[in-house]
Amino acid sequence: MSSEPRATRPLRSHQWYGSAPTAGLRQFSHRARTRQLGYLPEEHLGKPVIAVLNTWSDINPCHVHLRDRAQAVKRGVWQAGGFPLEFPVSTLSETFQKPTPMMYRNLLAMETEELLRSYPVDGAVLMGGCDKTTPALLMGAASADLPAVFVPAGPMLPGHWRNEVLGSGTDMWKYWDDRRAGLIGDCELAELESGLARSPGHCMTMGTASTLTAAAEALGVTMPGASSIPAVDSGHDRMAAAAGLRIVELVRQDLRLSRILTREAYEDAVTTVLALGGSTNAVIHLTAMAGRSGVGLTLDDWDRTARRVPVLADLRPGGRYLMEDFHFAGGLPGFLSRITDLLHLDRPTVGHATLREQLQGARVHDDTVIRPRGNPLAAEGGLAVLRGNLCPDGAVVKHIAAEQHLRKHTGPAVVFDDYRTMQRTINDPALGITADHVLVLRGAGPKGGPGMPEYGMLPIPDHLLKQGVRDMVRISDARMSGTSYGMCALHVAPESHVGGPLALVRTGDLITLDVDARSLHLHVGEEELARRRAAWTPPAHPYERGYGALYQEHITQADTGCDFTFLARPGSVPEPYAG
Repeated sequence: MSSEPRATRPLRSHQWYGSAPTAGLRQFSHRARTRQLGYLPEEHLGKPVIAVLNTWSDINPCHVHLRDRAQAVKRGVWQAGGFPLEFPVSTLSETFQKPTPMMYRNLLAMETEELLRSYPVDGAVLMGGCDKTTPALLMGAASADLPAVFVPAGPMLPGHWRNEVLGSGTDMWKYWDDRRAGLIGDCELAELESGLARSPGHCMTMGTASTLTAAAEALGVTMPGASSIPAVDSGHDRMAAAAGLRIVELVRQDLRLSRILTREAYEDAVTTVLALGGSTNAVIHLTAMAGRSGVGLTLDDWDRTARRVPVLADLRPGGRYLMEDFHFAGGLPGFLSRITDLLHLDRPTVGHATLREQLQGARVHDDTVIRPRGNPLAAEGGLAVLRGNLCPDGAVVKHIAAEQHLRKHTGPAVVFDDYRTMQRTINDPALGITADHVLVLRGAGPKGGPGMPEYGMLPIPDHLLKQGVRDMVRISDARMSGTSYGMCALHVAPESHVGGPLALVRTGDLITLDVDARSLHLHVGEEELARRRAAWTPPAHPYERGYGALYQEHITQADTGCDFTFLARPGSVPEPYAG
């Protein structure tokens, strides 16, 4: 741990509580109300007040254990001489929240920022893990800029069905297609329902949740090794307590997130995501997080890094293993020890004075799960950024989790204007869809979705599945689950809803995807595109009031992180007057 000298500046919470009897009326009231909560003055006065922001709820299976973990965090805070206060904050359940929790990421980010700013707290422990909670909590905390530690929810246990080890939701997609192809029946599907998710915790593949918690650890805002500890492992309880102990020391050092979340930290997080073969969603979220830290992270940064970073983690959906295997193979510390030449080792983390110090002694224990540099799963990062007349502001594809014969493909488009229409008509024989066609979905971006749902892994028609076809080129302005797979070009920007070129594609148009050339091209002349653009009518916004209207008025496009304009822009926010 770092041994920096303690800060001498007064605690932020002191503004609320003051020093009796010289403090004013408001401080007197704050102390009286704290006694109303049942606390003695000796329990909190003069001690760092730590906000424990907990995304637990009864509807979020990824976080259902965080109610207990919050007690471990508090235990650590008490032991270190701090005063913990638990705050329930929005839970963003990837499974249940509609139209998509992505629509509410910025709402949780706002809630986090304003809670930390408006209450008498000196530091925070942020408890999340399910896909959107990690970026939301860190975006808000970065904007508030207090000392903070992130506690990941941890992956669930591996799934099991008959003699197979299952990874959610990668095997959910796989076996659902098997069901549609007639390879398994309802009995097998019922058994799979009981075997896919066996414990609390987020998906145990290298999906969006594991990708982003690993990115948080690479950023330096978790305890070392925290991101891969299984949710039900006793080590997870100990990690939560360690975070509680550590945040008190960070407050005393006044080590704020702005000193942790530097450009070098974000560059290392991008390198980590690419070397893990991580989720495409990380491109959007890390870009938004970096923006909150005043770091301009672009799609070009992602692609430039991808060309020099090998994929070393053999994890589903791009590989074979699951997060528990990764954890016992050495976890992220062991993994990072194999790419130290690609990292900025002299930057601080919440646990150590430098990342170099944090990685001392880290080792890999299983070369099949975390591969040596000389035997990578892929020579380049698992994601590619595409450019072309179909996506002038970029698109992304996770080619490591796709059939490689599709890396360069030209085919006629079959266009769906929205997801419901696609669901209703994808199996219509009249469409004449073959394996060579390119499936195109529009109306699924940040504004059009609304919220940019995970629709990007468009289903392959039943008749093709029965012929053994398991991948096709698919293009959309949607996202897809990090547990998904297939040659899916995603995040097409600008989206169709705002008049991007995707809005102009017609069924039968030829489209070429060339991953190696980083190209996505629509074979339609500029004059014809101009005629189509002149005839295009902007679609109506679905929300006339409420949060949905606020969202649609201020959401930015995928290439800039889908933050709100008024949150992403620079500028100061005054501290509240507590007197």
